[in-house]
Amino acid sequence: MARPALRVDAVLVQAVIAGALSFAHLHDLAAAAGQHGWKAWAYPISVDLLLVASWRRLRSDGPSRLAWCWFIVALVASLGANVATAGLLDLDHVPAWLRILVAAWPALAFMGGTLLAHSVAEQAPETPASAAPATQQDKIETEPEPEPVPPVDDTPALPSAEPAPAVPVPAALVDHARKVADDHRARTGSPIDTDTLRARLGVPPQLADAIAAQLA
Repeated sequence: MARPALRVDAVLVQAVIAGALSFAHLHDLAAAAGQHGWKAWAYPISVDLLLVASWRRLRSDGPSRLAWCWFIVALVASLGANVATAGLLDLDHVPAWLRILVAAWPALAFMGGTLLAHSVAEQAPETPASAAPATQQDKIETEPEPEPVPPVDDTPALPSAEPAPAVPVPAALVDHARKVADDHRARTGSPIDTDTLRARLGVPPQLADAIAAQLA
């Protein structure tokens, strides 16, 4: 047997009954506070819309102080009307403070609805990935490897086997040096050394070596 397409939901029926009673109580309280005609019917609509808007904000964006604040305000207004019209308040002699609250409700509800519709949802700031503390493994992976240092050759350099270039010696200087060497041998009886020859001739060391080589 096929089920009926329309199924009665007990929760939905209960919500309709509670909404109708709350709507009527708010209307009666507004009318007793001096709001007559269509104004008295606008108050329950305003309260219920603020209650639904704040609850929807809680469901969509998560808990927030703004949404909870206006949800409690609308809930207190609805429950207050239910209690006030249950015989605890003389609707023929409404106190002045309650008349003030009822008269101020439209501006209060408008402000609450505007804030709920146009305020940015509160969200926890996300930590940038670059600001997260690096672990020891990350440090090891990101640190550059040191460049290899070329080995230092400590072997002392060997003297070059190539002979030093010959220094040209004028023939006249060689003849003069030979006379100086002969004079030194005649006086001392020994051949003249390179240092003495350089000192007698007044020539640089390399030139003195080249002359001594030709005298040998």
